[in-house]
Amino acid sequence: MYTDGHRLPYRRIRPMPLKIASWNFWMCSMLHIRKIFVMLGEANLKPNVGSYVAVLECMERNESTSTTIQRCLQQMETSGISKDQLFQNYVYQLDERDIVLKAIRKVHRNYQPPVNSNIICPLPLVKDFYHKDPQPLYPKLNLTVSDLQNRFEEQLENESRVFVTIDSVEASQHVTESKSRARAQLDSLRAQWGKSLLQALRDSKKHLERISRKMRKMNLYPYLCLLEDEQYVQIMIESLTKIAPTGESFLFMSQELGSKLYNRYSIRRKILSQHVERMRELYQEYTQLLAKDGQVLGALPREMWEKLELEKFGSPHMLNVDTPWPKFLLVQVGTFLVDLMVHEIKLQSNLLSPRSESKLIPVLYHMYSFRSTRQIGLIKPHPIFSQIVSDAGETHLTFESFIIPMQCPPVPWTSPSFGAYLLSPAKLMRSLEGAVQHQLLLDKSPPGQLYPVLDSLNQLGICAWRINKPVLDIVVSIFNGKGSEKLDIPPPLSEAPQVPVQNSLNSNSWDKMAYQREIANCRKKTSEMYSLRMDSLYKLSIANHLRDKIFWFPHNMDFRGRTYPCPPYFNHLGGDVMRALLLFAEGRALGSKGLDWLKIHLINLTGLKKKSSIQERKEYADSIMEDILDSADRPLTGKKWWMEADEPWQALACCMEIANASRSLNPTKYISCFPVHQDGSCNGLQHYAALGRDEIGAKSVNLMPCDTPQDVYSGVAQQVEEFRKRDASRGVKVAQVLEGFIGRKVVKQTVMTVVYGVTRYGGRLQIEKRLKELESFPQDWVWEASHYLVKQVFNSLKEMFSGTREIQLWLTESARMISRSGNTVEWITPLGLPIIQPYHRSKYKLLSGNLQIVNVQNSHDANEQPDTLKQKNAFPPNFIHSLDSTHMMLTALNCYKHGLTFVSVHDCFWTHADTVDIMNKVCREQFVALHSQPILHNLSKFLQQKYCQNLDDNPVRSTNILKMLLHFSQVPETGNFDLGQVKDSVYFFS
Repeated sequence: MYTDGHRLPYRRIRPMPLKIASWNFWMCSMLHIRKIFVMLGEANLKPNVGSYVAVLECMERNESTSTTIQRCLQQMETSGISKDQLFQNYVYQLDERDIVLKAIRKVHRNYQPPVNSNIICPLPLVKDFYHKDPQPLYPKLNLTVSDLQNRFEEQLENESRVFVTIDSVEASQHVTESKSRARAQLDSLRAQWGKSLLQALRDSKKHLERISRKMRKMNLYPYLCLLEDEQYVQIMIESLTKIAPTGESFLFMSQELGSKLYNRYSIRRKILSQHVERMRELYQEYTQLLAKDGQVLGALPREMWEKLELEKFGSPHMLNVDTPWPKFLLVQVGTFLVDLMVHEIKLQSNLLSPRSESKLIPVLYHMYSFRSTRQIGLIKPHPIFSQIVSDAGETHLTFESFIIPMQCPPVPWTSPSFGAYLLSPAKLMRSLEGAVQHQLLLDKSPPGQLYPVLDSLNQLGICAWRINKPVLDIVVSIFNGKGSEKLDIPPPLSEAPQVPVQNSLNSNSWDKMAYQREIANCRKKTSEMYSLRMDSLYKLSIANHLRDKIFWFPHNMDFRGRTYPCPPYFNHLGGDVMRALLLFAEGRALGSKGLDWLKIHLINLTGLKKKSSIQERKEYADSIMEDILDSADRPLTGKKWWMEADEPWQALACCMEIANASRSLNPTKYISCFPVHQDGSCNGLQHYAALGRDEIGAKSVNLMPCDTPQDVYSGVAQQVEEFRKRDASRGVKVAQVLEGFIGRKVVKQTVMTVVYGVTRYGGRLQIEKRLKELESFPQDWVWEASHYLVKQVFNSLKEMFSGTREIQLWLTESARMISRSGNTVEWITPLGLPIIQPYHRSKYKLLSGNLQIVNVQNSHDANEQPDTLKQKNAFPPNFIHSLDSTHMMLTALNCYKHGLTFVSVHDCFWTHADTVDIMNKVCREQFVALHSQPILHNLSKFLQQKYCQNLDDNPVRSTNILKMLLHFSQVPETGNFDLGQVKDSVYFFS
């Protein structure tokens, strides 16, 4: 029960719908409804719209009389809720709306629900975007209506199956007789284990049902009846295959199993309802907006979907809304399944050595191990099982359907509760399990306020992708060889260090300890290699599965508004290898400047000309065309110039595109699908400099026009070197030792992260790591030198960005005062997104299982006191993150209005080569528009209104509120930087 001032939605406390008739009272009985109202009253919370919706729904399902319904409606009116409010901006599930309307018409026969009028977004930043005069020409996909409808059916089939099986990129290996024998053995074992698990599950369910009937006490029985028994077994067998030979955390494995069960239940529930039919009906019409031969123009995806829902079903938001299970429940259900697996999955001990004694042994063992200083429970497979799996070398991988990118454009986000996948559950705002504050804030946002955020996510998700097959083939060939540490391709486990053989003769205790450390290091290295190898295997296998397809990445965001693709493994947020494998599905002619932008992009990827002008980078590319063409033609046998780049795989992909374009008959007409990036110049400091109108800082991060790019990292390094020289002349030994070692690379990471809240301790560790990488630096001075340098870096930043430091201190102190008053820090971005920091004191809950007691930690429980240290340290970086996400969303919306393809990786913006100039113009205009808003003054007003209104007779509390009021009103003064100069700054994003 949450008592943080928000009304409690009924959905958050009612149990999940159950399958077994004997448990129907949990969702239907009037006794349960009355209990809900009692709980609401005890929490001093008025029943809200959702509460009455649930009551009316249950009344109608139980065929209550019109007199009973009349009393409920009267009570609802007394609470200040009208009948019309039940049908305005409330998200229904399944057939709830029809049932509620039927109940009301028992009393008011001719009642008609109100028709929602057009809602206009009230935010000034997007006034021009939503003003559609003349009608905008949003881009269309180069696919027909028929194509998109067929892709919808394919995606629907994938999600209906829940699991998708694909070929591994290792599948091309020769199948030997021993491998074939191991696969047959593994199939036979799985069949046996399936029968054992099925029988054990059924026995456990009978036992739990008897207990529940006798004691009338809730247990896990209802959650074991949500699916067919065979589906629970399938989930357990699939999870068994993915356990690493080194073991898996018991808690993590339990939560994963619980999540898989929830996902499967959510999908099954939709399949059994009218959801699929309604989704198909809507999507068939929705394709008219997206397809090149579609008849609808000038509408946003969200607008089109809402219009269709209103026309066909009488109200928007008619489709299913998922109700997430709390973390404790996921772990509890998962723990039960892990217990079954450990106790029931067994094999013969002599499978690999027939001459030895035969007995049944468990496949999985529960044990304890230390991770850092914490003891955790592990589930570890028996070496015999691991050996059989290794010998089998299976050529298939199985994933849940939401892990694979979508085969059709995502469903547009139309509310905080609906969007992305056709059946699979998805959250608009990612949050750690246990944090509900974000969803509550989103749900109570005024109508229309979230439209810009939803529309920007839809714009990012509507971008179609395809695979760069030539690059994929090269990556897979190296992956199936011995890998390459230099090229970030992890080697196979055959390359792992071998455990040394101990010389038992004349070994003393020191030798034995050294031997044990060596063994531990070998095991740690092997475990890391296995994790990296499997991660690459999954990503490359998914890419190979998609090699001849067009696909889409639905997007959501974190609580700061930063956007992410929903598919977790393969996406454009990955590293160099993954980004090199992706191309836009839509191509555009290069035009007059496209080839030049490809060349400039290539040089940016190499990192060779960071201080050179755009023209100089282009000229350098022209001067090394021989190396570029050689890299494209003979990537593994030629000069291998591309391998020396900072981002080698993306550089290789760009070399191939340049070669194809330059060799075409007319490069200006060459159709390119290659994404060109433009990166912000230390984007966090750019936002600070703009907030403070800091002229010196603005110049350092390229907010001012310059002939060549300003490098803030080199500037800080130069400033630190001045401090070092001064101290060295005074006889400071560490300053003398550091002579010749202070460069851009040493300070870059600390400068980059200081704006996002890195402390002096964290900065010292970063610098220490960089110093250790310098072979010629005396390593016995690393500790003292890192302490000295981090102090000088912070001093340098304080001088160069004086306004930045004042804003940081103001934000930090604001958060400290808010959290000390017992509140969490909230704010609203200039684009209308409500944000709350979910950092609370940790709450621990013990769960007793058959194998171990699980300690489930929740540091996001709103009933707990705020964590003051986290609240104050996180506010400045989170606030800046919310601004850079706002800038990205504004750029996305306006690029879409201009007909551009646009995607982003936070402060790295992607588009086609021929539209880079347009994107750059939009990007700069939206940065100026954003920071032309009185951002800090608006924040000040919000904080005063939110936290300084409740003056009372308590003198201590009133004094603290007055102190907060005084501090919030003292907004840091700003400098004289002319923000309009950003529009002419070439290197602002470059």
